[in-house]
Amino acid sequence: MAKEKIKQKVEITNRKAAFEYYFVQQYDAGIALTGSEIKSIRNGNANLTDAYCVFDNGELWVRNLYIAEYEYGTDSNHLPRRNRKLLLRRPELRKLERGVKEKGSTIIPYKIFINDRGFAKVTIALARGKKSFDKRETIKEREDKRHLDRINKAYKVR
Repeated sequence: MAKEKIKQKVEITNRKAAFEYYFVQQYDAGIALTGSEIKSIRNGNANLTDAYCVFDNGELWVRNLYIAEYEYGTDSNHLPRRNRKLLLRRPELRKLERGVKEKGSTIIPYKIFINDRGFAKVTIALARGKKSFDKRETIKEREDKRHLDRINKAYKVR
């Protein structure tokens, strides 16, 4: 009987970002991490709420991404909010750099997940901010969808 590895699904999202921004394009980027950081992410101890991306010397960096210190780490544990390099192909970096130069555009890290090979990936989005009336529209659509789901559920029970 062979031992099978049970892979737990790790998916940490920034739900507030989808409410605050329109996503123009999305990319899956690798992220340069230390050993204690990846262990902490696999435990689900990360937060994308205040994170944002910045270009520095042609490289894309994610700032203010919170990854909690690893519970069983030693004195060589990582800093929770250090800057981390994102790994993308050069043409993708050029597209993002051109997109950021437009007024009102920014790059938002939206989701952290572990891929099939066990690497941590970050879904980043080139995004534009929503106006307040757009946000009200989003809330209205969400409430309408909930209402329809309730009605459909009530008819399925009968």
